[in-house]
Amino acid sequence: MKYPERFSNLPAHVWPRLRALLDVHEGGGPLIQMTIGEPKHVFPAWITDVIVENAAGFNSYPPNDGTPALRGAIAGWIKRRYGVAVDADTQVMALNGTREGLYNAVIALCPETKNGQKPAILIPNPFYQVYMIAAISGAADPVMVNATEATGHLPDFDAVDAETLDRTVAVYICSPANPQGAVATREYWENLIKLAEKHDFLIFADECYSEIYRDTAPVGALQVADEMGADLNRVVIFHSLSKRSNLPGLRSGFVASGVETMREIKQLRNYSGTPLALPLQAASAAVWEDEAHVVENRALYAEKIEIADRIFGNVAGYVSPEGGFFLWLPVEDDEEATVKLWRETGVKVLPGSYLAQNVAGAENPGKKYIRVALVAPKDETERGLQAIRDSLYPV
Repeated sequence: MKYPERFSNLPAHVWPRLRALLDVHEGGGPLIQMTIGEPKHVFPAWITDVIVENAAGFNSYPPNDGTPALRGAIAGWIKRRYGVAVDADTQVMALNGTREGLYNAVIALCPETKNGQKPAILIPNPFYQVYMIAAISGAADPVMVNATEATGHLPDFDAVDAETLDRTVAVYICSPANPQGAVATREYWENLIKLAEKHDFLIFADECYSEIYRDTAPVGALQVADEMGADLNRVVIFHSLSKRSNLPGLRSGFVASGVETMREIKQLRNYSGTPLALPLQAASAAVWEDEAHVVENRALYAEKIEIADRIFGNVAGYVSPEGGFFLWLPVEDDEEATVKLWRETGVKVLPGSYLAQNVAGAENPGKKYIRVALVAPKDETERGLQAIRDSLYPV
């Protein structure tokens, strides 16, 4: 039996690669896990009560788009956070985790050809792995656009050649960026939206880390599009409760855009979606309506970033992240540094090249970095960071 080559020929995924790299070595101390971005802060205790109070909902099929209460809570949050009025019935849809939405956006929205050519989807490099698989699934060319120190750790889409832009159907962009923590400015969004208008493509804005920042709340893609008077159908935003509210296991997020774009997304969801169970939708609505726990959560991450700044502040090439909860630490060789750290200290991190792809004529943009997740409790995080400093950056 022959299977589709576009999937059988995929590169090895991040986590099997990491296991293959480290499992042949003995750890040099008690395990400190700093690889995966799985929040470990305590989520609001009352969420469990909401789920229990609505447990009878497990006996019913949930609505595909989300309950009116959940969509209303999401629309209310978008208005409070970004100042953009969206219609809860036609411009918002609940997701079973944003990865679902980021993947299906290509299937629902991207045409089979553009200007008589195979379509292209531009992807920041390094990137969240689902972007590439979504492009491949949609029979498009995933075109990696390197995001390096020289570009402010955000992709310079203006530098993409005109021929590629003319067959581009969508662009993925993550702000705050995973893994670098760079934040797209209002000017960055304006330039990208103008480029999208000029070359007629969509913007898939992955804003899952938007509520974890240092000083100023990052501007949003839909916010800037609204201020510009741009067509909101061109900008599709994705948000999650995983990072904002320490609820990765709830698998709850949303997608929002203009009415026409959302109609297409909902049409696909009618056939292929996996909606969130009703008790979880009730909990999600309550969480989107509460900001107190988000402020507390952000403060915990700010404390850990301050610890990182103290420990690595004089390390050449260290950049304190503007948002998110990852460090993107410079090293000579990412795999060598990862193995050395594990063997000497028991700290596990992720080689940067595992989050990126090789681009012709350029070194893998993650090869000289490791990604460090600051998700563990503060004391454990500080021990891990100090161990990294002592092992990789001795004074």
